[in-house]
Amino acid sequence: MGAEASGSGPALRELLREAEISLLECKVCFERFGHRQQRRPRNLPCGHVVCLACVAALAHPRTLALECPFCRRACRGCDTSDCLPVLHLLELLGSALRPAQAAHRGAPGGPGPLTCHLAFGGWGTLVNPTGLALCPKTGRVVVVHDGKRRVKIFDSGGGCAHQFGEKGDAAQDIKYPLDVTVTNDCHVVVTDAGDRSIKVFDFFGQIRLVVGGQFSLPWGVETTPQNGVVVTDAEAGSLHLLEVDFPEGVLRRTERLQAHLCGPRGVAVSWLTGAIAVLERPLALGAGTCGTTVKVFSATMQLIGRVDTFGLSLFFPSEITASAVTFDHQGNVIVADTSSHAVLCLGKPEEFPGPKPVITHGLSHPVALTFTKENSLLVLDSAAHSVKVYKVDWG
Repeated sequence: MGAEASGSGPALRELLREAEISLLECKVCFERFGHRQQRRPRNLPCGHVVCLACVAALAHPRTLALECPFCRRACRGCDTSDCLPVLHLLELLGSALRPAQAAHRGAPGGPGPLTCHLAFGGWGTLVNPTGLALCPKTGRVVVVHDGKRRVKIFDSGGGCAHQFGEKGDAAQDIKYPLDVTVTNDCHVVVTDAGDRSIKVFDFFGQIRLVVGGQFSLPWGVETTPQNGVVVTDAEAGSLHLLEVDFPEGVLRRTERLQAHLCGPRGVAVSWLTGAIAVLERPLALGAGTCGTTVKVFSATMQLIGRVDTFGLSLFFPSEITASAVTFDHQGNVIVADTSSHAVLCLGKPEEFPGPKPVITHGLSHPVALTFTKENSLLVLDSAAHSVKVYKVDWG
């Protein structure tokens, strides 16, 4: 009986932690619900629950009209009501959560958990975002999404600083952005699936260059330490390097680095070693073809690491579907996993596979990753229409 009781402690703590993340958090602002006025959970007529502060932020100041950020059903702020089940759950779990969280924080061994200490965006500010990048000079966050203006730039605190890239059919417009990078001299490079081109803007949104007619379906894009741009072509199965005179807006040279890739999408470059990681995922999914593969090439384009869904399944009970790839500052490969809503560290390419989870809670559909100079991890959560900033604690 004593062994059973002692074994139930970790399970209870895990259950309480799951409850706090899944039930006791507003999915718009990602703040924990509470009894004080601004954090009180409110029922919308459609059944979704958000905090009172978000109801006030979403509602029109005069008419109080608003749309549910999840299902788009229209209502008014005065139509909302306290969510009594969540309030009762707060009372029941409040005293138990505090010691459980303290025990979790004090757990020894292994890398410490990554803690989400900031989230910004949300439905309306971002709409189905697809790509994420960081300006190396200013530290501002650049996101491409399906809004009227396709490129949105946020300051370090999550405030919207600037936006550009009209949705339209002109050459300088952006039809369907897939990914984005920011060069060392602050030019914004976007892959546009709408007209199968690459578009280069200055940081204020002025078009500098359109590279069209060279790609079947440009997808992932990343800046190299030498200020080149690497691009994956998902339909052609290739990886390309573009050398651009960004101030002049001139494409100097294009080089095909790899061919015979299988649906390459995400791409990342290690600034420590110059290695390039490519995320492969077949475009035409059929029976037995839904897996993903991460390949890592050296700076001289020699294959130095490879791991696929089958290889990862030997370490994890559930299937891994990698949706994004990046390098940390130590040269480890980090991937986002949409199947388990997690972020995994695969280790150094030469030591593949050595995977370990680094984020296991709080994500819905992670689609892009990048590290800041301060070693925080930015995760673009497409289902939550937001950027989540995790503090890295390798413990």
